[in-house]
Amino acid sequence: MQRTLFWLIALSLPLLLFLLLEGAVRLLFPAQSLPLFKPYPANPAYLVTETQIVKRYFPTGAAVPRVELEPSFVLAQKPANGIRLVVQGGSTAAGYPYGMGAALAGMLEQRLRRTFPERPVEVVNTALSAVNSYTLLDFADEIIALKPDAVLIYAGHNEYLGLLGVGSNYLAARSPRLSRWLLSLRQLRSFQLLEQGYLQLRPPAQLSGNSRTFMAQVARDKAIALDSPTYQAGLTQFQANMSRLLARYRAAGIPVYLSTIASNLADQPPFQSEPLTAQQQQQLLQLSQLREPAAQQALAAALQQTAATTGHALLHYQLGQWYRQQQQFAEAKVQFIQAREHDLLRFRAPLAINEQIKALAEDYGAVLVDTEAAFVANSPGGLIGRNLMLEHLHPNVQGYFLLADSFYRALYQRSAFGVWPGPVPAELAWQERPLTPAEEYAGYLRILQLTSDYPFKATATAVTFPTPNDLSQQLALLHVQGKLDWLSMQNRLAEHYHQQRNGDMLLKTLLIIADALPHDGKANLQAAQILLQAGRKAAAKHYLQRALLTDPIPELAQQLMQQLD
Repeated sequence: MQRTLFWLIALSLPLLLFLLLEGAVRLLFPAQSLPLFKPYPANPAYLVTETQIVKRYFPTGAAVPRVELEPSFVLAQKPANGIRLVVQGGSTAAGYPYGMGAALAGMLEQRLRRTFPERPVEVVNTALSAVNSYTLLDFADEIIALKPDAVLIYAGHNEYLGLLGVGSNYLAARSPRLSRWLLSLRQLRSFQLLEQGYLQLRPPAQLSGNSRTFMAQVARDKAIALDSPTYQAGLTQFQANMSRLLARYRAAGIPVYLSTIASNLADQPPFQSEPLTAQQQQQLLQLSQLREPAAQQALAAALQQTAATTGHALLHYQLGQWYRQQQQFAEAKVQFIQAREHDLLRFRAPLAINEQIKALAEDYGAVLVDTEAAFVANSPGGLIGRNLMLEHLHPNVQGYFLLADSFYRALYQRSAFGVWPGPVPAELAWQERPLTPAEEYAGYLRILQLTSDYPFKATATAVTFPTPNDLSQQLALLHVQGKLDWLSMQNRLAEHYHQQRNGDMLLKTLLIIADALPHDGKANLQAAQILLQAGRKAAAKHYLQRALLTDPIPELAQQLMQQLD
């Protein structure tokens, strides 16, 4: 007994000493906390997401990419009859390049609020550009603390070239287990100080100028071959982190809606591939000129064999284009998929990621939302291309609406939140989509910026924006150039619509502002007033209830609420 006690004390002493050291370090060298959700100083009724959350993954003084989480507000106390969802994912889930109005959270909240006008609806966004399954897993406990009715996940493209991706310049460690361990250690103040000291002794190399896009800075491994060790490491990382994430939500009793992911197959050439040989170029030219079907098919089959044998991404892609021109869409799809599979620069997730997503949903009891199938069904010939995509994987506005619609339909089919009064038709939801023309045009300008740099161009090229044609485009240009903030852009649009007596667009714009600023009494009172003018009393009551949570409470909001009650 004494011997056992001796060994227990001996083993406990190092741990005790370390805890004392960590406590002393925290007292002497306090660090700025970076919780995912923090109290909002201007209105204590709300929490707000930490815009600089990405700094959590880097030691102080390290080069941090310019990636921010768009502010999302959530009530500190969940209403008894409220509906609360949390969205996780990367840039697509976050609505890039349009912002929150196109994001899954923005599109879905607008439609759910129309569906349940008598209930408070919160769809909280935690998605941000460049992150992958490590960040999703890291956020899990803080999301669980919000007590959401469900978690919605659209993710998988950033396992190779995102933050902490296996081929990224921002890699924590080669092993998923070691990466998770390092992320846990970074919560210790003593470890943070050790990292800072190391960085002072050996400053990190600067990657690229601040004017470069994230895509231009992130790629370390630019030739990740199909089935190579690095390729397999990306799949292993995604499987391990997502398994832990889904297990954690299942243990907390929180339903998860897990989506397949889509990318541009038909109109995005491989980013990195062996060039076509002179013989292959000649054969492709000959194929385009042949008119005899048997000769066409024979040559196409020979080229397919060459592409399959060599793993030639660009040859697969050119064959896909030929089959597409022949309206042989099934054959074209096979070739386009192989072009993506053999693309050495892995900014698009391979087919295996969607296979993992489907298996994970089944293994952990998550609801599978097959967004990719919805994109296929809404694409000519079943080939996802520029009809729904802006570049390699970010949807256009129609694509973002389809993404949100896929989740909306899944929630409706599962009777989430109890009895539904009736689903909001897609036509009405599209008409009321929470985006102004200025935001849509700003997204177009951001894509011009993105595609002017690597990997769309070999080197960065200067961007020349088109001359604006109207006020919306003028405001969007100023906003993208950093000369006009988002709120000022929307307020100027609202003034314009008011002057033009455009009631529908004024209503939309004021609702967008109020939903972005739920803590703002004036903005929510304005939204309530215009909804009352439109005869939408239930919706107006929601915005009045928000206004009543502000300090000072607008007197008119109290009067209007008394009239409604």
